[in-house]
Amino acid sequence: MNTRLSTAMAALSLSALALTGCGASTSTSTGTTSAPTTSAAPADLGTAKTSLGTTVVNGKGMSVYVFDKDVKDSGKSACTGACLSIWPAVTAGSGTPVVEGVTGKVGVITTDAGTRQVTLNGMPLYLYSKDTAPGEVKGQGFNKIWWVINPAGEKISTPAG
Repeated sequence: MNTRLSTAMAALSLSALALTGCGASTSTSTGTTSAPTTSAAPADLGTAKTSLGTTVVNGKGMSVYVFDKDVKDSGKSACTGACLSIWPAVTAGSGTPVVEGVTGKVGVITTDAGTRQVTLNGMPLYLYSKDTAPGEVKGQGFNKIWWVINPAGEKISTPAG
């Protein structure tokens, strides 16, 4: 019986190892105030200098945005369906997002799809699909309802460019 238990435990360990190879990075590195590290998990938040000043970015250095149609502390995202194909949610893994340089209150909500979306000061966070390089802010002011944010979690309403 001990052999069977040992075999089962070994198989379970190998399965867990194989699954972690297919998933997102579990690195706890975060971005810095000058340039985020590229090995950070996507859910991590840091800061970076952009054309709009110091803004919040995800662990890959991509600018994060808030959406004026979201309601602070509601626990829900107003961006659903086709909106998410243009403005994907900043998601978190199973743990608490690791942040560096961000002074606002970081949290997580559960979306209708069951994913964990990162929030800052009670506002869900998003990426913009047309930002293709770290530090880009192409979504800034889009339809006058999408905004990058500063490290305190306040939207920056200065137009891009």
